[in-house]
Amino acid sequence: MRKWNWKFKKFSPETLVILTVLLLNEGIYAQDGIAGINEANQQVRSYFDAGTQLMYAIGAILGLIGAVKVYQKWNAGDPDTGKVAAAWFGSCVFLVVVTTVIQSFFGV
Repeated sequence: MRKWNWKFKKFSPETLVILTVLLLNEGIYAQDGIAGINEANQQVRSYFDAGTQLMYAIGAILGLIGAVKVYQKWNAGDPDTGKVAAAWFGSCVFLVVVTTVIQSFFGV
């Protein structure tokens, strides 16, 4: 088993004074955290309209792709056409519902 020999270096008084001044200086120039949080909140809320429109557009594209895939399976006579249709329809509904819930939750 190995023993650790910790050797601590003693700080000179000048070093301690410099460290103390630096630490106190940080406390003096610290800004109010609430102002930063409010600014970040406003910036995130400003992206919601564009994000909502983007999610609706993605939902529309996925709906079109799903409709084409379901149509191809239906014409081919696949027995699992209903499952595929339910999966694509469910994913599109989920995307729209999530967008609406997020929009109402954040009050945009």
